[in-house]
Amino acid sequence: MARLPALDHAQMTAKQKEIYQEIASGPRGNVRGPLAVWLHRPDLADKAQQLGRYCRYDSSLSPRLSELAILTTARIWDAAFEWQAHVPHARAAGVDEEIIDALANDQAPEFAAEDEALVYEFTRELNLARGVSDALYARTIAVLGKDRTVDLVGVLGYYSLISMTIKAFDVDLIGAV
Repeated sequence: MARLPALDHAQMTAKQKEIYQEIASGPRGNVRGPLAVWLHRPDLADKAQQLGRYCRYDSSLSPRLSELAILTTARIWDAAFEWQAHVPHARAAGVDEEIIDALANDQAPEFAAEDEALVYEFTRELNLARGVSDALYARTIAVLGKDRTVDLVGVLGYYSLISMTIKAFDVDLIGAV
C-alpha cells in the first residue's frame, strides 16, 4: 500500500486541478505513480512534469537510447513501478528483448550497438559510482556528442527523482499511489 493516498479530484485545490488537467491532457494521458505523489505539491508536480516531458519526448536522445537509460535506472533503483511502465515503451522504441531480459535479471546485457553499450555503462557508473571516469566521459562525448550527453544526464537525473519518489512513497505497481 502506498504511503500517500491518491488525491480525490473533488477535493483538489484549483492549482492541483489545473496541473492534473495539464498532465492528463498531455502525451502521458494520465496522472499516476510519482506524478500523483507530486500533485500533493502542485508546484513541484508542474515543474517536474515539465522536465519529464522534455526528457521523455523532446531530448536529443533517440527513444531507443532514452528508454534503455530509463530501464537501467529503474533496475538500479529497483523501482518496479517505473520498470513496468517503461518496458512496453522500450520494446516499441526498439530495445532488444534480450537486453530487457538481462536488465530484468540484473545482468549485464550483451549489446550489438556501441551507443547502447555506452548508455548502459554511463548510466550504471554515474548512478553507482556517483560520477564518471574521464575515459568514459571522453568515449561518451565521442560517440553521443555534447548535446546527447547533456540530455542523457538530464534523463538520468529525472528518472532518479522518479525512482526516489517511487521508493520513498512506496508507489504501487501501475496504479495510483
